[in-house]
Amino acid sequence: MWRVSQPAAALLLAGVSAAPRNSGKTAPQASDSLTLTNAQQKAAWDDLHTGALNQSPPSGFSATSGAVVPSNIATAPVTAKAASDVPALTPYNFATVQKKLVIINPTDRKIAEVIRR
Repeated sequence: MWRVSQPAAALLLAGVSAAPRNSGKTAPQASDSLTLTNAQQKAAWDDLHTGALNQSPPSGFSATSGAVVPSNIATAPVTAKAASDVPALTPYNFATVQKKLVIINPTDRKIAEVIRR
């Protein structure tokens, strides 16, 4: 048997929700392709690229748009700073591979954008 406190029961009966209201905006969804402007690419590079974290991929892998990132390449969610500077990056992960910043769809690990400097 479920026990609900009186205040909680009153809220449920009144149809009130404790969840934040949706402002009508939906969160951006990651896709397998992303096209950033030159200014957005520069901001992403400045916010995310770290040469010290450059990874060597397995033989035969090339960091190109549409390629699937191998499981032995570490990826991380885009930082809050990068997402603030370039909101389109919010749902993506990233990695530094072959001296390139790669923006990755976290769902299928496909490279959506490759940024070089």
